[in-house]
Amino acid sequence: MKTILSIPSKVFRKLKNYLLPIEGDLEEAAFVFTSLIKNKNELIFKYKEWFPVQKDGFSSRSSFHFELSNEIRAGIIKKAHDLDCSIIEFHSHLGSFPSCFSPSDWCGFEEFVPHVLWRLKGKPYVAVVVAKSGFDALVWKSKWQNSKFLDELRIGKNSISPTRLSFPRRRYYE
Repeated sequence: MKTILSIPSKVFRKLKNYLLPIEGDLEEAAFVFTSLIKNKNELIFKYKEWFPVQKDGFSSRSSFHFELSNEIRAGIIKKAHDLDCSIIEFHSHLGSFPSCFSPSDWCGFEEFVPHVLWRLKGKPYVAVVVAKSGFDALVWKSKWQNSKFLDELRIGKNSISPTRLSFPRRRYYE
């Protein structure tokens, strides 16, 4: 099944400008809330709204790492629950490196993703990292141990593919 994130082009421009400001020297984060559209060949995460994380929403932040405050984490989960939506995490990586999740990102996922899957009763969770050179994205549909690549990001009528430089985690024994 192909997994697709669909965002209007105007919204994506605002989101990308927020995550990668011209003068920025710290990682930025935002969350997109999506409804799910399933058909036999595709799972589409369809944009509903987005939430930029402001300065006071971080408990720590640098040019290579961030940690959200407990209030922001709880608020994101509550908003998704109230909207009956999945959560799409977006964050930025600075520099000219190709887009890929870092070891720091994986530590955050290990803590946050299982909690979100449990709190939102199995709604999928998506993480997207953007850099000037592109993006990478992973999807967790039900279990922390099993992630897969997002296949496509639809921005309006255009589609772009992730770098696929991050290695999805798979659990081969159960």
